[in-house]
Amino acid sequence: RPVIGRPEIRLSLESASLEELLERLRAHRLDLILSNRPVTADAQQRWVCRRVSRQSVCLVGPPRRRRKAFSFPDDLADLPLLLPGRSSDIRSQFELLCEELGLTLRPYAEVDDMAMLRLLARDSGGVTVVPEVVVQDELKSGVLQKYCELPRVFENFYAITMRRHFQSPLLKSLLPGD
Repeated sequence: RPVIGRPEIRLSLESASLEELLERLRAHRLDLILSNRPVTADAQQRWVCRRVSRQSVCLVGPPRRRRKAFSFPDDLADLPLLLPGRSSDIRSQFELLCEELGLTLRPYAEVDDMAMLRLLARDSGGVTVVPEVVVQDELKSGVLQKYCELPRVFENFYAITMRRHFQSPLLKSLLPGD
């Protein structure tokens, strides 16, 4: 039973490509998109995009047999790297970091899906570049090991809305500053 003065909220979670979700937002079938890819406004699309969170990204692979701790970037050259696909923001940041350090990347595999990167790291012996949360179960069980946290590499999360004359009070409270 609704309480007087409080708006009823209907939460619907939908998964689709960012382009499909933006089309639904444009058609007013969605109020908010949460994405790990930013969008920019232009003359025709009045998107409002705010970073709402970020998490660090790590090198993760099978447990190391050597007693010596992993040293980034020195030990990177010898690893079979499983990298996110070229369209990934994480991949771009990682490549930039490697370029700044003068490292040449030779990926063992390139994969567009984080769940598949997790499985390949678990089953192939390769080392991947992922947010720790993606492999948290494997880290807890000891199947995988965190080699290091990568400096200046993050997965960012964005809230995307449309600029409207009358914004929902609920969205205003969730996303101040609009």
